[in-house]
Amino acid sequence: MPSLRGGGAERIMVILANGFIRRGIRVDLVLSKAEGPYLDDLSSEVKVIDLRSRGVLFSLYELVKYLGKERPSALLSAMGHTNVVAVIAGMLAGGATRVVISERNHYSVSTENAKNNIVRRKILNFVRPWAYSRADGIVAISCGVADDIAENLGLNRSEIDVVYNPALAPNLLPLSLQNPDHHWFRQDSAPVILGTGRLTPQKDFITLIKAFEMVYQQRDVKLLILGEGHLRGEIEAMIKKMGLQNVVELVGYVRNPYSYMRNAALFVLSSRWEGFGNVIVESMACGTPVVSTDCPSGPAEILENGKWGRLVPVGDKTALASAILTTLDEAKHPDVVERSRDFSVEKGVDGYFNVLFPG
Repeated sequence: MPSLRGGGAERIMVILANGFIRRGIRVDLVLSKAEGPYLDDLSSEVKVIDLRSRGVLFSLYELVKYLGKERPSALLSAMGHTNVVAVIAGMLAGGATRVVISERNHYSVSTENAKNNIVRRKILNFVRPWAYSRADGIVAISCGVADDIAENLGLNRSEIDVVYNPALAPNLLPLSLQNPDHHWFRQDSAPVILGTGRLTPQKDFITLIKAFEMVYQQRDVKLLILGEGHLRGEIEAMIKKMGLQNVVELVGYVRNPYSYMRNAALFVLSSRWEGFGNVIVESMACGTPVVSTDCPSGPAEILENGKWGRLVPVGDKTALASAILTTLDEAKHPDVVERSRDFSVEKGVDGYFNVLFPG
């Protein structure tokens, strides 16, 4: 991984590392730069390898040296540019290590919307099909992601394994039972709607806030959004312009989001695209009803096309507001806790183990 600075992919890799440790498997977590809040969540038995690089692309030489020296049985990487470097490093180190890459986002949509260096992006997209085809194994975190990379990278779909994210961290339940560190939950006040994720175009909190305004016109509610990102200033300006400063708050990074999830009246995912949607499963595990956009890929698979929570079109504030109102007004909700158990750590570790160590 590049680092453990925060995000769904980083959290899942920590959960997997700890899960393998509990099975008696030695684990090194190799990071371009060993930094980020999730370092504190690692088991003390996980050995952190800090390559001390400026970034993933600059860590190739050190990664080749690591593989040549340690000769691990298998290497699991996550995220597009990291996957390319991992495959090349495995080849340069002599091929003794089985290299398994994992695709954690909807490739075609995320690439189309990428804002990073255009030259770097074009080079990466050119190399990616070649690198992926030479990996010893490929894991996609949803069927939608698997179908997408097969079609767009020219891969054999039958050779891509789908392993849903082990989104239920072992400490989720006890952490969710703690009191959330926000006064809106300590007052006898309005129901709180919760959104969480990086403040980026992908998460489309702009549409969520516009939908919330429509809901707020009909009933007394509040909206909390957890996460940081480069759109904070733009979103704050919009909240002020709409006059919602007293009922919408950008909380920033929260160490324990699960306590917020358990105490929220409703969790809403407004994303334009995803790879899976860990926060949906986490909220369901806390017993909180869910509304989500039917974005590619993940939410429809988690919610089984609406069985466990309403799905609405991407970017449709009216449909989102209607789904929020209807769900808030319901006296009884689906047993979302039961569905969340399908995404346990045990099932996730099983899936990755079978790809990393076949036979």
